[in-house]
Amino acid sequence: MNSVILFDGECVLCSKWVPFVIKRDPNAYFKFCSVQSPKGQELLKSTGMPTTVYQTMVLLKNGTPFYRSEAFFEVIKDLNKPWPWLRVLRFFPLKLRDWVYNRIALNRYKLFGKYDYCMIPTEDISDRFIE
Repeated sequence: MNSVILFDGECVLCSKWVPFVIKRDPNAYFKFCSVQSPKGQELLKSTGMPTTVYQTMVLLKNGTPFYRSEAFFEVIKDLNKPWPWLRVLRFFPLKLRDWVYNRIALNRYKLFGKYDYCMIPTEDISDRFIE
């Protein structure tokens, strides 16, 4: 089963993360779903996450949800080299990693901007998205 990355489709940073992963995931291991879509809302509910305020990327991998820094590290683990090397940063305690993650997530619109619409995938990558 492919892993599904739930992302905030209105967030510029989150929307840039998607093509970054696609470019480094030649085996198309990851699928993507905007949290604003009906399927994204359904998947968020299934993990117990709020469906109106989005403060973390969620990775669903073989039915197991990963959040915040753990989601990030699980994603980069499966990307082409050199990105998996960033996993050495996991030696920092989870509490610290998630604190840093939360600071970025809570300020992402201010720091990176916000789209008035969700990302619309191009035809060549549309099969990577779950609607």
